[in-house]
Amino acid sequence: MNPTPIVETRHLKMYFPVGRTLSGKPRRLLKAVDDVSFSIRPGETFGLVGESGCGKTTVGRSIVRLYEPTDGQVLFDGQDITHMNEKQQAPFRRRMQMIFQDPYASLNPRMTVSSIIAEPLRKSGMSDAQQQARVRELIDLVGLKPDHMQRYPHEFSGGQRQRVGIARALASGPEFIVCDEPISALDVSIQAQVINTLESLQEKFSLSYLFVSHDLSMVRHISHHVGVMYLGCMVESAPVDELYRHTLHPYTQALMSAVPIPDPDLAAASTRIHLSGDVPTPIDPPNGCRFRARCPYATERCAQERPALREAAPGHFVACHAVSG
Repeated sequence: MNPTPIVETRHLKMYFPVGRTLSGKPRRLLKAVDDVSFSIRPGETFGLVGESGCGKTTVGRSIVRLYEPTDGQVLFDGQDITHMNEKQQAPFRRRMQMIFQDPYASLNPRMTVSSIIAEPLRKSGMSDAQQQARVRELIDLVGLKPDHMQRYPHEFSGGQRQRVGIARALASGPEFIVCDEPISALDVSIQAQVINTLESLQEKFSLSYLFVSHDLSMVRHISHHVGVMYLGCMVESAPVDELYRHTLHPYTQALMSAVPIPDPDLAAASTRIHLSGDVPTPIDPPNGCRFRARCPYATERCAQERPALREAAPGHFVACHAVSG
């Protein structure tokens, strides 16, 4: 029997107004997220991939309520938190946190590491001594040293700063963390260390992650399930091994073909899929299938009817008229 998902989105939409009329109404809407549904089970990682601007980060920010969703539902541990006020959200906010993409911008340069990590604890009722003990515990968990506590962010490398961000996210004892491209701003030599830290913490505390990334190799390594987004929509979703072995959507196939292959012989035998045209703007997305203008299999039906995300194989969902199932 499957456990209740720790996080679930149902037909999530996030639209942003672009320009306003004299009466104050938005002239146009930027449809950053448009009808996205998925679920994350306790202790698992859901990888969310796609090109820059496809809406991945907006999904994560909507889940942790940094954005107020335009429509749809966000459920946490089976409870709908979409329209809760700030007081109602408070118990849930402590149970979900976010690790931001840029460790240079997400830490206050005027605060010491100790103060940054302790910030989520200040309304917890802990004494100052208890807070400092918790900070020391977190410093050790993420691989930093006790003498780092009184230093400032500018004194650290990018990898160390991201570890501070991870420690801050862990401070309130969350069950779910949105990892918003947590390694993209780091040197390649440091990325594996941060990923290993995240995996170790997940095992130790049974954490669930939404791992947002454009790095398909890293997503394959860390994720249990993967969702692929294009222009605000989910186009394919499946368990990680199933998705990488049996890719169905033409867009996902193109993404997979761009992943570097370390074996020279296999790389020479592989075929790179080149997509024509540019990604349309989410302010005025095409009718029907969002991908049709760049899809080699597009038909008239694709222009008239938006494909629904349906189950083409057990646990494998795809939004494409060309895929039978």
